[in-house]
Amino acid sequence: MNKDIENDRLIWLNGNIVPVSDAKINILSPTSQFGANVFEGIRCYWNEEKQQLYGFRLKDHYARLQQSIRLFGLKSPYSTEEFETYMKAAVRANRYKQDIAVRQTVFVDGFGSWFSTEPIGMFIAPINKNRKKSPLTEAERVCVSTWERISERDMSPRVKVGANYINSRLAKMEAANRGYDSALFLNRHGYVAEGTGSCFFMIKNDEVITPALTDSILESITRDTILKIARDEMGLKCIERSIDRSELFTCDEAFFCGSAVEISPISEIDGFVIKNGKPGKHTIEIHKRYLQIVTGENEKYINWNTPIYVEGE
Repeated sequence: MNKDIENDRLIWLNGNIVPVSDAKINILSPTSQFGANVFEGIRCYWNEEKQQLYGFRLKDHYARLQQSIRLFGLKSPYSTEEFETYMKAAVRANRYKQDIAVRQTVFVDGFGSWFSTEPIGMFIAPINKNRKKSPLTEAERVCVSTWERISERDMSPRVKVGANYINSRLAKMEAANRGYDSALFLNRHGYVAEGTGSCFFMIKNDEVITPALTDSILESITRDTILKIARDEMGLKCIERSIDRSELFTCDEAFFCGSAVEISPISEIDGFVIKNGKPGKHTIEIHKRYLQIVTGENEKYINWNTPIYVEGE
């Protein structure tokens, strides 16, 4: 059964699967008042030929979720195995047979304050989310934000905390007010960091370049996937290093990446059009190969794909 209406779905909440309209959280809880939660955004892709829905790189997502829980100081009762079991239960309950996104959030419930570490709740919310069509044809106009990307000196960008995304909210709103589609952050040292909820890549002279993990970016699973595609499958040289702002205006291609946006080409940065203003050839090829991997078509990476349904379901 395909679900196209956002309100017509089931949510896993604290051990129960309930209609989204009944999935309620205490408005005085630390997660409601202060954004005291950590989360993962997971993509699952439908393979029509195999009649199977694949969760992409679940082990890596749950390892990162456990890392966020530790760094954020939560006393979580959930094991990595339980994360996967409960996610599958939520998706199966909705009987999705299409591309979806899953938000899995571990939050501080109860009546505590911003420094509370428990009690802990969790919700798992799947929703329909189609993949970008291949070949890519659309691209974003981007500005460099006046807002600085959060750093290890204030709020760690390595932790997927709900409250961290206020930083991206401010930059995204600024971009919209200036007539752009999205924004790109610089870090405290003036180097390129990432987009609003996505990592950044540029390509220059057939070299794939992305900011280093120490440049105030998230340890992105999609970023890691793209590096492997570009280096191991396409034979391109990949470089992880600090990027100067002026380099943005002379690159041959640029794109954002993340579980939600997949690969999102950039056509323009601060008024500087990148090449012909269309998705570049390497960007298009990376996206094509990315889709082959996440949908289970590329058997070389099948260990990254976790079947959601058991045979006969």
